[in-house]
Amino acid sequence: MRAPTVGVRARVLATRARAWVLLLAAVFALCQLASVTGRATPDTRNYVSYALTLGGAGVRESAAGTIDHYCGSRAAWAERKQRVDVVRFRAPSPAARVAEECRRELWRKVDRRLAAGQSGVPIAPFTSERFLRIFEVRPGYPLLLAPFVAVFGVLWGVWLASVLIAAAGGVLAYVVLRAVRAPVRVALTGQALYYVLPCGATAMRPMTEGVLLALTLTALWGCALAREGRVRAGAALVAGSLAALFTVKHSQALFLGVCLAGACAVVAARRGHGSVRGGEPWVLPVGAVSACAVVGTPALAALLHHPASTESLQDLLTDHFTRPDRTAPWPEFLRLEANFWAEWGRRQLTQPLFLAALVAGAWGALRQRPVFGWFVLAAACTGILNQAAHPDITIWGDRLIVVAWLLPVLGLPLLLERITTTRDSLDVVTAS
Repeated sequence: MRAPTVGVRARVLATRARAWVLLLAAVFALCQLASVTGRATPDTRNYVSYALTLGGAGVRESAAGTIDHYCGSRAAWAERKQRVDVVRFRAPSPAARVAEECRRELWRKVDRRLAAGQSGVPIAPFTSERFLRIFEVRPGYPLLLAPFVAVFGVLWGVWLASVLIAAAGGVLAYVVLRAVRAPVRVALTGQALYYVLPCGATAMRPMTEGVLLALTLTALWGCALAREGRVRAGAALVAGSLAALFTVKHSQALFLGVCLAGACAVVAARRGHGSVRGGEPWVLPVGAVSACAVVGTPALAALLHHPASTESLQDLLTDHFTRPDRTAPWPEFLRLEANFWAEWGRRQLTQPLFLAALVAGAWGALRQRPVFGWFVLAAACTGILNQAAHPDITIWGDRLIVVAWLLPVLGLPLLLERITTTRDSLDVVTAS
């Protein structure tokens, strides 16, 4: 009689845990109704236009839908800003004026470039073909947006896609922690941290960062499964994540491949000192997949004629190709890099929340899961590499480094694991 009772109880607790996961995701989604519009950036225009083109829209139709969405976002933001302006809050709303000026400016650019022979395919010509080429080789996010935009329209389609992507990231944080046998409450803490730390807000921006976060977590899930004995499934998840990352932002696929391969090398080196259980044989297939990404990503990018690193460098140093190319870009880049990190470090030291969260997250991950912690650390390092490749201090909200926040998202709950009671009924699911 006891075995069936335990089985029923385990199923009940598992159902309860899933309900908490869905509740957290639903609460996060409802909170996002506070800002359905107002999050669009100049890069958003390119992704939305790409998505509309994939849905069958012509050049001018794609431009019209994108311009309405972007200018509506700018108008909403201008109105919110004025409402709390201590000098101008009594003035009439600027929304209509801002939207009209925005539309007039963007249509002028589009019409001029179309008249000059720029095709506008697959992205409406808001800027030069050279700059748009950087976005043309990132079809992953527009492909994800396209069905939502087609069914719900641009405004609600973009918002709904963003909500689902961001909510999925939190669920994946929970799944990763459960995959390394963290208690349910610990895993739920990780999901909640994903939503309240900059990961959630950044994932809601209609850009690629939300997808990058989700795919990085999926790769970590694969590493966790491989470590727990499901090597084939785990390696397949890592490979699929890296392949999908290539379509979203191929440089991030390269960074993740390099960092995961580095984590595999660290774990393999620890094997020689007898500190790793049974040699961790799962590290070899994960390392092989990661190494293939390191070699294959630049090779495939070259084969498909993706913009090279020098092109990205010129984009950075010429303000998106609006100024003449730099004749000696690498020395200038290295000088800017040094200046960037000096200023970045100064700002972090004056407000050290991020640095403290990274240290605490690393401590928790490496102390509680000594092997898997290296892979969490590796995933976070891709955010550092991404920021280093784009040392622009003016970019909103440190979004380029946002993947580094996965270290506290996963590490802080593990650090708190010791103070959770092992007799908690939710933890019974660990044994199921």
